[in-house]
Amino acid sequence: MEYVLIHENDNVKVRLADGHKYALRRIEKGEPVIKYGFPIGVATKDIAQGERVHTENLKTALSGLRDYDYRPSAAPQQTEPPAMIRAFVRANGDVGIRNDLWIIPTVGCVGGVAQTLAKRTGAFCFCHPFGCSQLGDDLAVTQKTLAGLIKHPNAGGVLVLGLGCENNGIAAMRQTLGDYDTARIRFLNCQDCDDEIAAGTAILEELKALIATDRRTEVPVSRLKLGLKCGGSDGLSGITANPLCGRVTDRLVAMGGAAVLTEVPEMFGAEQLLFDRCESEAVFRKAVALINNFKQYFLAHGQPISENPSPGNKEGGVTTLEEKSLGCVQKGGTATVTDVLNYGDAVSKPGLSLLNGPGNDMVAVTNLAAAGCQLILFTTGRGTPLGAPVPTVKLATNTALAKKKQSWIDFDAQTQDEKELFELLLATVDGRQTKNEQNGFREIAIWKDGVTL
Repeated sequence: MEYVLIHENDNVKVRLADGHKYALRRIEKGEPVIKYGFPIGVATKDIAQGERVHTENLKTALSGLRDYDYRPSAAPQQTEPPAMIRAFVRANGDVGIRNDLWIIPTVGCVGGVAQTLAKRTGAFCFCHPFGCSQLGDDLAVTQKTLAGLIKHPNAGGVLVLGLGCENNGIAAMRQTLGDYDTARIRFLNCQDCDDEIAAGTAILEELKALIATDRRTEVPVSRLKLGLKCGGSDGLSGITANPLCGRVTDRLVAMGGAAVLTEVPEMFGAEQLLFDRCESEAVFRKAVALINNFKQYFLAHGQPISENPSPGNKEGGVTTLEEKSLGCVQKGGTATVTDVLNYGDAVSKPGLSLLNGPGNDMVAVTNLAAAGCQLILFTTGRGTPLGAPVPTVKLATNTALAKKKQSWIDFDAQTQDEKELFELLLATVDGRQTKNEQNGFREIAIWKDGVTL
């Protein structure tokens, strides 16, 4: 069997065949288990040399809220020659890598109408069950998320479809949107017309004719905003795909671009690595609040903060949340953390931004798209057909998955390298369809944490 030692300080090695951990030496009960050079939990009993280290003998060491010290460490400065891409420049200066026609319902009640209009016109619709019977911050999250999608530069034209009696009505959405391109963002209340299908079709056909005149122009690659996501992690995620994403992230940031790391619960146990890379104490304070507020969310619901990994993660060799997190954050490479974003905030700074949100795949990719990411690198050790509203490049952590699910996977991170991944990223920017686009798999989910009337 082939094994890999990730860090010289580790007391476990990883078997490449299945991603599971095995003790390099005897590990005493109560002793930290070290992987990636950091503790991933403590041994619950004595572990013999060569014995598997997993749920039967390893537990998390995570607890509640913590205080943190700001101890900045200078990230290695990488330089890259400037590069150009061809993209669609919008009226407000934002850059899109697609020129899609989208339908965004304000409320779940018109989802069926949106789907009918999409089938008739070739538009993409993003249905959800919310927009009514919500209050306060819960409604505001829905509105900000939808506003981020409505104004997304990958959409050349958008029909915002309302019902007419919902909390999140068209007037409320207009207020949330602020300034917007009135030629390319159009609205329709279904209760206001005799035939909403005919009216919606007419608007979409007008938008379709408008975007048909759009052309790609050359812009710097620094205009890219790259979303980072992992789903269905396995024991190889932190060895193959996630570090590979990190190297591509560093390369893009070195060119002046932006990358966004989300899945806040999958930072627990690895947060200090991110804190040490914050560009200022102000960003550090925001990052600490991001972590502790999300921990408080778990505690307020009577749930342990370590209630992760998933059953699929565990089958793939990931035992504790610390282990998952230490692998997860590698997607951010070594880039300086320049900003911390809340739901619906748009990416505005080059470098690495941390985005508030859970690890749930559908919610996370929706948050990344709503923040303005034009494409997403999505690593997976288990496989998933899920796609975001934006191109979602799927990286398999292992060759077996890449071969088995060729209809889902775009890239084999076990055999392909950073140069090939960056070339694939640029080809995707230029219009090469990802597997989720080829399959027509584009979904959204909005995080909900409030009262339903």
